[in-house]
Amino acid sequence: MLSRLFDTYVQVGKLTVTFPNGEKRIFDRGAIEGMDPVAIRFKRAPSTMSLLTSAHVSIGESYVNGDMVVEEGTLRDFLFIMGQSAMVHDEGRLANFGRLVHSLTAGWQHYNPVHRSKANVAHHYDLSGELYDQFLDEHRQYSCAYFEGNETLEQAQEKKMHHIARKLLIEPGMRVLDIGSGWGGLGLFLAKNYGADVYGVTLSEEQHAWSNKWAQKDGMGDKAKYHLQDYRLVEGEFDRIVSVGMFEHVGQFHFDEYFRKVRSLLNDDGVGLIHTIGHMGPPEPISPWVRKYIFPGAYLPSLSQIGRAVERSRLWLADFENLRLHYAKTLSMWNDRFQRNKEKVKDLYDEKFCRMWELYLISCEMAFTVQSLSVFQLQISKKIDAVPTTRRYLYTDS
Repeated sequence: MLSRLFDTYVQVGKLTVTFPNGEKRIFDRGAIEGMDPVAIRFKRAPSTMSLLTSAHVSIGESYVNGDMVVEEGTLRDFLFIMGQSAMVHDEGRLANFGRLVHSLTAGWQHYNPVHRSKANVAHHYDLSGELYDQFLDEHRQYSCAYFEGNETLEQAQEKKMHHIARKLLIEPGMRVLDIGSGWGGLGLFLAKNYGADVYGVTLSEEQHAWSNKWAQKDGMGDKAKYHLQDYRLVEGEFDRIVSVGMFEHVGQFHFDEYFRKVRSLLNDDGVGLIHTIGHMGPPEPISPWVRKYIFPGAYLPSLSQIGRAVERSRLWLADFENLRLHYAKTLSMWNDRFQRNKEKVKDLYDEKFCRMWELYLISCEMAFTVQSLSVFQLQISKKIDAVPTTRRYLYTDS
């Protein structure tokens, strides 16, 4: 069955697979230029039931458990072949079947009331802060950077934050709501560099504690305040609203609720910036392995889903930008740092955790490189003239 699986799924490249009984089979769809030979070996085969239930999850678990090893080439090479092959399948019956399964199971997978949202967030973001120090930049930006050339990760993340601030047209003294404020890096940046008064909300206890401690340490406790609070419970009025890397956790059946809440919190001249991972094509499920082990409850929207929700909220979509390959480069840099600090991560957790995190980072990089994921930035407003009518203001110093 494992042999049939690879025979079906490998549509590009050349992959050699050694099975537990020592049998070796080559799945040759034509070598990929510049790629070294790729060979994997199964010490133990996944169960038939796990392959039937979810081959994606089953193969991922085999790698994490050490039952599948890469003997030639790299994990990135293997995932590149599988990622490219998946795009071929996206044009066929397998993709249609996946969308059918998604439509039947989406109701319970993406239902995110307040209590469930907090539990989902804790699964990932309440891991040791030391883990994130091993691969993130000094601002702890856990979203794609903004590259104009050969910037370092730190430089590209600062450019991303400046880019967002310009889109928000922030002026000193403006009240800014940061939905999903993470470790507080963006909020502190806006307070320090643009004079904003930041109200940040997160569901992560680890992030909440870190953010306020960081703000106090930097003498910004009066300008950047963070709250352990669901965005749906925020009250008041704000000049600006920013949300980076949080919309992926809203859940598709809460999109209307999200944008209605954003509209209710913006003042009449207000401007918002929503930065989210999304994908081209019709709605479809997130990777089942990522949903199970990395981001439970997560859902990556299609542009059509976001667009309809914005329309129904009676907000203006003032501008839209597709960042495309910026996240692939960011993930590659994160993984390079993670690999350099792997021994420290192993001390925090264990070897199995390291393999899981490596698989997560590289598979996501491939999703942005050869598959359909991208990053959307939506600039929204209540009024048609709340932002300039050209983009000149984004690229001039004044």
